Amino acid sequence: MHLLCWGHVVRDEFLDPELASEHEVSDEVSLRPRELDEFVGQRELKEHLDIVLGAAKQRGQAADHILLAGPPGLGKTTMAGIVAAEMGVALHVTSGPALERAGDLAAILTKLGEGDVLFIDEIHRLSRSVEEILYPAMEDFQIDIVVGKGPAASSIRLTLPRFTLIGATTRTGMITGPLRDRFGLVARLDYYDHDELELIVTRAARILDVPIDEGASVQIARRSRGTPRIANRLLRRVRDFAEVRSDGRIDNDTATEALRVFGVDNLGLDKVDRAILRSLCEQFEGGPVGLTTLAIAIGEQPETVEDVYEPFLIQLGLIARTPRGRIAMDAARTHLASP
Repeated sequence: MHLLCWGHVVRDEFLDPELASEHEVSDEVSLRPRELDEFVGQRELKEHLDIVLGAAKQRGQAADHILLAGPPGLGKTTMAGIVAAEMGVALHVTSGPALERAGDLAAILTKLGEGDVLFIDEIHRLSRSVEEILYPAMEDFQIDIVVGKGPAASSIRLTLPRFTLIGATTRTGMITGPLRDRFGLVARLDYYDHDELELIVTRAARILDVPIDEGASVQIARRSRGTPRIANRLLRRVRDFAEVRSDGRIDNDTATEALRVFGVDNLGLDKVDRAILRSLCEQFEGGPVGLTTLAIAIGEQPETVEDVYEPFLIQLGLIARTPRGRIAMDAARTHLASP
C-alpha cells in the first residue's frame, strides 16, 4: 500500500472550480489513475517518465526532480501520485502559497523518507526565502537551519534523505531560472483531444457504475474544453440529470439535454465564457479592451479571466490578445448568433 501524506493545506487540485460536496471530492480522487499504464493521453510525457523512473528503479535511487507545467485540470497532481506509486514510495503534498516561511519547508523536508516524492503545486508562488532553502535541498540534499537570533545565531547543516521534488505550475514564465535549472525533467502537459477525453469519460463512468452509451461519451468529451477534470465534472452533472429526470441511463439525447440545462453549449462554453464574448462583441463593440476593464464588466477577477477562461477562447479562435487589449473575432459573433 502506498502512503499518501498531506502537507499544510487540503489540495484544491481535487476540487472543481465551483463548490463541490465531499462526495464529489471523493469521486474525483477515485477517478484518478494510479499507474502510468492507466493514464490516458500525454503520450510523450508518459514515455519520458517510463524511461526516467525505470532507470531510477534499476539504480535503486530516487527519481530525478520533475517540473510539470500546463493549464489546470490536465493531471499534474495525478502524475505526481503515479510517480510515487511507480517508485513505491510516499507522496507528500503541499503548495507554494502554503509555504510562507523557510521553516515551513524545512519542517516538511526533514520528515521525508528515503526516495519519497514531495509535490509542490503552484511552485511559482514560492517566496524568495523559501526558494533559496530549496536550492541546496534539491542539489545536495542538505539544508541550513539558523538557530538563535542576533550575534548568538548559528547555522546547522542537516543532511536530508534523497527525495524527488515534483513541482507543478500554470505559469512557467514565473519560475525563476535558478529553480527551473535544478529540475532534471521539465515537461508541459497539453490539452487532450476528443478521442482521449472520450476514453476518460468511459473509464470514469465505469468506475462510477453509470450506464452510458458511446454517443453520450462523445457529447461530454467534445464539451470538456480539452480537460479531464471538466470531463469528469460534466459526467457527474449528466449522471445527476439522468437519475432525476430519466431512468438513470445516459444516452445521447439525455446527455445533450443535461448539458443544455447546465448551460454548457456545443463548444463547451459556459455562462462566463459567453459573458466575455457578449461583453466584447456588444458592450465594447468588438474591442480592443483591457483585461481589467473586461473583468470588471463581467464581474470576475482579472486573474481568473486570464488563467481560466481566455486560453480556451483564444484556442477556439473566438478572441485574440493584441498590444491594445482583447478583441472579438468574427467566430465569436457567429457563435453568439447561433441558437
